[in-house]
Amino acid sequence: MSSLVWVELDSDAAESNLTELRSCTPTDPLFCAVVKSNAYGHGVREMAGLLGSADWFAVNSLDEGLELRGFGVSKPILLLGHVPLNRLAEAVEADLRLTLYNDESLDVLSRLSGSDRKAMVHIKVETGTWRQGILPEQAVDFALKAMSIPKVELEGVSTHFANIEDTLNHDYAQRQLAEFQRALELLAEAGVNPPLKHTACTAASILFPDTHFSMLRAGIGLYGLWPSRETYLSALTSGRPVPDLRPVMTWKTRIAQIKEVPEGSFVGYGCTHRTTRPTRIGVLPVGYADGYRRALGNRAHVLIAGRRAPVLGRVCMNLVMVDITDVPDVQLEDEVVLLGGSGSEEVTAEMLAEWAGTINYEVVTAVSPFLSRRVVNSARAHQPER
Repeated sequence: MSSLVWVELDSDAAESNLTELRSCTPTDPLFCAVVKSNAYGHGVREMAGLLGSADWFAVNSLDEGLELRGFGVSKPILLLGHVPLNRLAEAVEADLRLTLYNDESLDVLSRLSGSDRKAMVHIKVETGTWRQGILPEQAVDFALKAMSIPKVELEGVSTHFANIEDTLNHDYAQRQLAEFQRALELLAEAGVNPPLKHTACTAASILFPDTHFSMLRAGIGLYGLWPSRETYLSALTSGRPVPDLRPVMTWKTRIAQIKEVPEGSFVGYGCTHRTTRPTRIGVLPVGYADGYRRALGNRAHVLIAGRRAPVLGRVCMNLVMVDITDVPDVQLEDEVVLLGGSGSEEVTAEMLAEWAGTINYEVVTAVSPFLSRRVVNSARAHQPER
């Protein structure tokens, strides 16, 4: 018998999504697949294998980068987050690209000794997101300081958009792009021309060719999810190619108990659901500890044999109760779809996000890394097991 809660990954969807995103650009930039946060909850080891045509990978932290190297990934890996000063030598030794914006990081790199390997550095320019980065007018001094260090090579310059996904008005993104271009002009006037310039997330990759530069740096679209409804609508009305994105993840569990509950019974913690008829309940061995959010209680439904089964009461740490009264012939340990398709029905990440009051990014990223990830082919992905 297989485990009680697991994730299935469509073996073809990830590479198909990558190809679709590549088709959105009229040029031929490098493609950097963002696999941070356990590949947005999908499983970084599995996704790195499924994204075979990516030119680069990007993660947030040093430990994520070292993990990818441990899996045998030899392609360039860009670290998007801050690397602790006392661990910069580890990053350089592992040939991990650094995103830098602190003088202190350059100071440490200037003192590194021993290895002949150069630190490959990408400067992050602050254009209006006000997270990481340095202002355009600071970029020249920072770049020249980096280039003065013998064991540092300035490989790239980047920025990140703040308001390109959640709106149909992209004026702010255009202002950010103008700020980035100003930084590039200032660098060029100082004789600085890093070979890699990258700004394009999934939404920018789809909507704005002017952001593509020499590398696309896409995340959520690789997993078959649109960044937002607004991005999809913008794509439909843009006159540009609209990528056919296919969700990679299906999340499943099994029924751990079936019980008959009398009319008028309270179900679960807090007595938040009371049955209005004799009810057959399926108890599922999954809960918010696995990433199935507590906010889904009394709001979501799951799929069993192509039928919807509403979630009853609060989601517990390790258990969920669902109403299977109207699902015929349910048996103990039958397969249940939490996220994905069954028959003609589907529970999407966007549906779960709406029920939980969040976004699809958080839904998939929250799926516990302790659950097994199984790579399956497309034909098998929606076939229930018994």
